[in-house]
Order: sequence, then C-alpha cells, then structure tokens
Amino acid sequence: MRVPLSWLRDYVDFDLPVERLAERLTLLGMEVGSIETIGADWSNVVVGELLEVVPHPNADRLNLTKVRVADSDAPLSIVCGAHNIVAGQRVPVALPGAVLPGNRNIGVTKIQGTESQGMLCSGAELGLTTDADGILILTEGKLGEPLADVVGDVVIDVDVKPNRGDALSLIGLAREVAAITGGKVRWPTITVPESGDATSDHLTVAVEDDKLCPRFVGRWVDGLKVGPSPLKIQLRLGAAGMRPVSNVVDASNYVMLELGKPIHIFNAAAVIGGKIIVRAATAGEKLETLDHVERALTPDTLVIADERGPIGIAGVMGGASSEVTAETTTAVVESAVFDAVSVRRTAFRYGLRSEASLRFEKGQESRLARVGADRTAQLLAEWAGGRVATGVVDTNPKDEDPKRVSFRPAKVSKLLGAEISADEMKAALARVEIAAEKGSDAASLTAVVPTHRRDIEIEEDVAEEVMRVIGYETLGPRLPDTVMTAYREEPALFSNRLRDLLCGRGLVEVLTHGLIAPADHARLGLAADDPATIRIVNPVTADHSEMRRSMLPGMLGVVVRNERQRRDDLALFEIGNLHEWSDGGPAQSEVLAVLVPSFDEVKGIVQLVGERTGHADRVEYEATQPRDGVEHPGRTATVTAVIGDKRTPLGRVFEVDPRLLGAFEVKADHVAFALLQLEPLRTLAERVPQVRRIETLPAIERDLAILVKRDTPAADVASAIRSAAGPNLAALTLFDRYTGAPLAADEVSLAYRLRYQPGDSQLNDQQIDGSVANVTAALERQVGGRIRSAG
Repeated sequence: MRVPLSWLRDYVDFDLPVERLAERLTLLGMEVGSIETIGADWSNVVVGELLEVVPHPNADRLNLTKVRVADSDAPLSIVCGAHNIVAGQRVPVALPGAVLPGNRNIGVTKIQGTESQGMLCSGAELGLTTDADGILILTEGKLGEPLADVVGDVVIDVDVKPNRGDALSLIGLAREVAAITGGKVRWPTITVPESGDATSDHLTVAVEDDKLCPRFVGRWVDGLKVGPSPLKIQLRLGAAGMRPVSNVVDASNYVMLELGKPIHIFNAAAVIGGKIIVRAATAGEKLETLDHVERALTPDTLVIADERGPIGIAGVMGGASSEVTAETTTAVVESAVFDAVSVRRTAFRYGLRSEASLRFEKGQESRLARVGADRTAQLLAEWAGGRVATGVVDTNPKDEDPKRVSFRPAKVSKLLGAEISADEMKAALARVEIAAEKGSDAASLTAVVPTHRRDIEIEEDVAEEVMRVIGYETLGPRLPDTVMTAYREEPALFSNRLRDLLCGRGLVEVLTHGLIAPADHARLGLAADDPATIRIVNPVTADHSEMRRSMLPGMLGVVVRNERQRRDDLALFEIGNLHEWSDGGPAQSEVLAVLVPSFDEVKGIVQLVGERTGHADRVEYEATQPRDGVEHPGRTATVTAVIGDKRTPLGRVFEVDPRLLGAFEVKADHVAFALLQLEPLRTLAERVPQVRRIETLPAIERDLAILVKRDTPAADVASAIRSAAGPNLAALTLFDRYTGAPLAADEVSLAYRLRYQPGDSQLNDQQIDGSVANVTAALERQVGGRIRSAG
C-alpha cells in the first residue's frame, strides 16, 4: 500500500525521519518496501503567477503568457499550448535550466518566432497526474517557492500482511505510527449536512442472504455537479496509486484509502424503482462490469441488483450500466459488509482482483459500513455540491461487540522467553487500543480487543501483540530452561522392527495409494453412498477420489501388475492407514496387511508376528462369517493373541473369494490375506517378556487323526481339544489334512499333535489316556468328530 506521509499526518503526529519511521514500521510487522520522494526529480521548478494570456500572433493554437515568479524580477515570456489558463492563476513554472522527470532539460527557445523563457508544466509532465492537456493550476504556494515544497511528498510503500486487513488504510497505519510514538489517532470529523426528505423515500434495500451480506448501508445524494476533485485530493490519490476520475468517484476511493472501507456509488437514475436487492445471481444472467467486459454470472455469485437485473458484483466491481458519468446528478451510496470468503472466490472466479475486493477478502469491521457511508456523503456535499437526504437505509444497525480474549501474563512471558510484568503488558496493549481488564482469576487478564483487530483470537495472539509493540529487537537471547525428556522412543521403531521381521521371512514390502476409486470400494460390497466412506471434494482423478477402507484393492493391483510381468510367486506386506467416518468424526487406523498364495502360509506368518512382536503365548483362530464376495466361505477366521488368561483380538485372515479375484483380473487361483490392527500389537509389544523356567521333565506327545464333516472349521476342532485336554496341554499343532478313499466324500481327516508338559511331577500313561478320552468325548459332543487313529 502506497502511503503519502503528508496525508498520514492528517491522522497522527510524528516527527521521525522517514528512514527511522520505515524501520520502526518494519519491526512492527508492516514492512516498508520502498521510500519515494515526489518532486526529487524536479530541478528549478517554482510557483509562478500568470499576468497575461494572449493568442500567439503566428500560431492559432498557441498563447503568449507573461509569468511572474518573484516580486522584484521582470516577468518571463513563455509560449504555451494549453487552453485552460487565464490571468491570475498560479502555475508551475520550469525556469531555464530546469530538469523535469525523465531528464528533460528546459532552456530558452524560440517558438514560432517568439522567445520562450521556460515552460508552464502540466501534471503529466511533472509525474503528478495523467492530465497532459492542461496546465496544473495550483491552489496554494508563494511566488518563487520551489514546487517540491508545495505539492511534493514522501511516499512509503508498506507491505500489509494478509491477517491485517485493518491496516490497509491511512487510519490503520496511523494506529501503527501511534503505537510507535505513543501518540493518539485523529479520526476525520464526520458531519453529514442532511436536509430535505429522507433516504428511505427514495431507496429500499432487500438482502436475501444476510450471511453473505451481514450489513448494507445506503445513502441518497442528489443535486450533484460532476467535475474534477480539488487539486489536493487528486494529488493525494495519485500519490497513493489511484487515478483521479471525478469528484464523485474520487470520494469513494478517498474513503476506501482513508478508512479502509470500500464504497460503491451508483448512478441513481440507473437503479430501477430505487430498489436494491442483494441476492445470488441466477443461471443465464450477464453483467457488463466497469471494465466494459460482459461476464456470464454463476449462481454462486452474490450480486447487487435492481428490479431489472444485476447492476454490480458484490464486493468486486460495479456494472457499467449504473456507472457515474458527467451527466449524473443523483447517486446511491453503497457501504456494505460482504462475506470475505465469498468475495475472494468471486474475484478469483472472474479474474477481477480490485482494491475493493482486496479489502473485503480480509474481513470488514461492521461499524465502518455506517461510518463509510456518512463520510462519503459528506465529501460528495463538499466536493460536488450534493444535497444529502436525511437518514440512511441500514439493514443491520447494531455494531459488533469487542472480542474478549483471556490471557495469563505468566504464560505470555513464558511464550516470549522474557520476563514482562503485567503492567508493561497493559501499557503495550493500550498503545494499540487494546484494553486489559481483570480476568476470571488472579493469574489472568482479559484483553478487550477492538472490532477492527480481527487477527487477535487466542492467548498466543495477545503475546505476539505485546512483543510486537515492545519490539522484537529488545528481546535478548535466552537458552531454553524446559526440562528435556531423558529418552523418547523412536515413533516408527515398532513398525521398523515389524518390517525387519517380515522381510527376513521373505516377504516384500509394497506401498499402495491411500486414495482409491469408488469402483474399488464397490467391488468390496460398499455402497456408493456409504456414509462411512470419506470422499475427496476436489480429486485430481476419479481413480483417487476416496480414502481407502481396505488394503485389498491396492495389493491386488500389485498382484495383477506383477502377473503381467510373469511374476506370480508373490509374498507381500504393507503397513499403512485406513480411513472412514465414525460417530465421532473421521477415524484413522494403522494396519498390517499380508498377501501370500496359500491360507496355511498366511496363518504361519500371522503366528510369527503374534509370537515374535506381540510376545503372545499362542495365536488362535476362530471361524467367522465371511463378507460375501470378498472372503472365501469356510476359510475366514478372526485372529486372537493369547497371553495367559488374556485374549487380545488382532484382526482377521481369509482366502480371497475367487469372484473378487476375477473382478480385479487376478489370474492366481488362490490368494490368502491377513489384516492385523497395529495398535493392539504395539501394546502387546510393550509388555516385558516373562522368563519361563526350563522344564526338567520331558514332554509327552500324542497324535490324533480326527474324522469330521468337511464343512467343519478346523478352529472349532482345535477349540474342542483345548477345552477337554486339561492344564498340561502345552501345544496343539495341526500337521495333516486328508481327504479321499477310504473316507466318505463329505469327510476330512485332521491330524493334530498334542504336546503334554508335566509340571512338578511325572505324568503317567493313565493320565495321558484319560486326557485323550476326554478329548474324544468332547470332539464327538461339540463337532461330531471321531478318532480315526491315535498314536
């Protein structure tokens, strides 16, 4: 933001050298990028008075002038082609030897046979305005006074950060200067010369969405005479980087730069019925904006409309049909507050970043809606002779209340690493208009934050503000005094140990994408509208539009790609995250997925993981209902780690349903899969392994071949054996499975090895035989099995 210092001094007093002021503002967070001196490139240009203006005898378009630049000197004769000059005016005079911007040297010349002793300067020739046709007519300045002392200025360019929209104004930067100097900010005296009928007699406003337009203030001004603004105003606007247009348009730009409140002025004759409607655009509507580009509006665009249609894009740019022109005599002043996000998206959508949208995007103080309307009406009356109707139309006349943010001085000192007393904090905050009151307890204070400071929300913001005002450069170096943790285990240590174990077992780690296609979830039987699926609002591709709820699609994709390369001997694992919505919101779980060709192999890997990383005594499987089309019936089981009497569920193992293999175009006939939750495994891994005594007595083994129906889960057979074998059963292993003659077609023989471990006394044959008899009875009773052979 370009800030002319002469304009800034209207609102705050300061006598700092400009370099020191720039340094202090930068330390406050308002970085000054450059310092420009307007008039530094003028040499020997002074204020002169026109004594005589007559036509040139040898040229129809030229004038001969007599110009006095000092009371005692003889007048200068200067030839001039401008036609806006008359005797008695004060004008800039470039004397012989003068240098103008662009290293333009001025001397004594002959023009159409007449000597010209210098040059009268236009605003464009001085770099002050864009008007190159007429001479700059001065309203102040003494004869012979250097022009730089009259209309020159110093402009600093301040980089206002995105969270400080309140500083995008002269008043806002005056507050920052006051924080530096300890001075007070002077607001302009706003007195509106109202008369005659009421604004409501001419204007009505209807806001259809008060979330996108929380407040709209309108004023009615008639009797306007559109013309140039006062020279001082034109120079200020030009120095601030805005092109002067007319007294009416300049009034709105002046208020925007002064107060930070964007204002729009409509030609009232173009507002049909005097009714303004703030609404969403409808499909098919178009609007020619002030840059004379016709734009097709979308339904998510907030527009200012009348009964006929849109006359402006809210917070971004007005329409050409309601533009103020030289013939405008009556105006509607719009001073509104629009939703910052809506304006930002709209400006981006149409490629229309304006000075107004820039300020709306950063949030607007509701109070300024009324203040901005009043200030604009006052300037229209002063500069354009307008008659301001009585009162305003205000859709929400209640101002915001100040925010109250609790903070603890002790915590603030700790955050800053400096001992700052509560009184020092109060004094620092007071310099930026933040009062500090007694808090809810003796250890806290409450910061009463003015409504223009939308960036202060939490205790840390208050701490930043305190240090910003006191000065970061005053903060001395200090070593941290926090007691450091003696040891912190590497968070990935368990996962890395698991990787080492599985890689040592011969498995290959893969990494698949966390985002998958809706079709992948559909193959797993998950509905397209399943509320547990987390969907990406703006996915890069449709194949990566949903967060995965299973590792299967990604790993089966790896199998397919390897089969195409004629590699079908895969043993894979992946450690990753699954995501889904739950009652409490989005949930993430870390899992281990294992994919191998055979069911027995995946069970062996799961057992290895449970015993080696989870310190489990054993891993048990229990048959469970398979997911249709995903898990093979009869080959699906839950996995439980057993440590003493404690049972910890880990996940599930299954053979992949052939139908799912076909859906993913997998050629292999059999694929087994395991999915284990890492959190319970990690918890088990933290358990200190218990040292077991070395048994002094040898173990005794018995082999049993058991005939059961082929659809009987092996897990049920093992459970029946364990329930009946007694406390000395140390291990149970399935080592053979047989079908065929002489067994019936619906029978299967399962061979188990029972390992009995004596305790403090020797087991005898009678005890072992008794245990086997109990097992035989339990098998017949629980699973309908019988002993085929025993040994």
